[in-house]
Amino acid sequence: MGRTALTIGNFDGVHLGHAALVEAARRAAGAGGRTIVLTFDPPPVLVLQPEAAPRRLMVPTRRVAALQALGVDEVIVQAIDRDWLMQGPEDFLHESVEPLGPDVVVEGADFRFGLGRTGDIEALTAFGRTRGFHVEVVSDVSAKLTDASSVIVRSSVIRALLERGRVADAAAMLGRPWCLEGQVVPGDARGRVIGCPTANLDHGDLILPADGVYAGMATCPDGTYPAAVSVGTKPTFEGTPRVAEVHLIGWDGPVGVYGWSLEVHLTRWIRDQARFDSVQALKDRIAGDIEEVLRGGATPAR
Repeated sequence: MGRTALTIGNFDGVHLGHAALVEAARRAAGAGGRTIVLTFDPPPVLVLQPEAAPRRLMVPTRRVAALQALGVDEVIVQAIDRDWLMQGPEDFLHESVEPLGPDVVVEGADFRFGLGRTGDIEALTAFGRTRGFHVEVVSDVSAKLTDASSVIVRSSVIRALLERGRVADAAAMLGRPWCLEGQVVPGDARGRVIGCPTANLDHGDLILPADGVYAGMATCPDGTYPAAVSVGTKPTFEGTPRVAEVHLIGWDGPVGVYGWSLEVHLTRWIRDQARFDSVQALKDRIAGDIEEVLRGGATPAR
């Protein structure tokens, strides 16, 4: 009979490091065993220090789906508040880990838990000895970036890469292109005026990559299309907020309809945002961007 393997964490992005934890847990569970992920929503830092909380890499439903795609049998999303976060390490283990009946708990060496993050691998291991489970520690995973450097995969590093527009490097750490998604909402309709309608994306609390133009593949209710994605303040038109606009290449759906879901997997950085001297110059540059998206291939590393 198989065993129950548990791994615990935020799992924002479900990157290659997270995949290694799940893979180790599945091996530990064995044939016929169960693999459980315990994760949290909202992230603890958003409750304790909302002003310091980073933007998310992934919406909660996509996180669950990504974990299930790795072969997790059960994803438990623990709803948390400030009172819950006041638990000491022992209380957390008694209340959240012990009831799941794990035979093995799989974590990275830097795993922390409980009030003030004072619980560590040693405390988890000691608790396990008294409760009948053992702890398996998984080594860090590294990814090779476009500049040939090798970097340990962490959610914080992926955020930093996206904030620099390095979507290809973010994809190297995720094991897939990063996905920007949300609801299509009304914009300023300038795209229609200049002959290039765009979907204005309400990205919620997802991170936005650096200002610029990107190539991607977009999925909407009626199919998948190549996309040119503009992120920024539209410098040709002064006084606009920072937005993400998606031009679906080849899409012939109705313009001016809102409230539908759109996800865009960003594959390449194309260029920086720029201010153009005329609307015609902007239109010419957009036409070039669309050609670049359709051409594919390598673009300068960011």
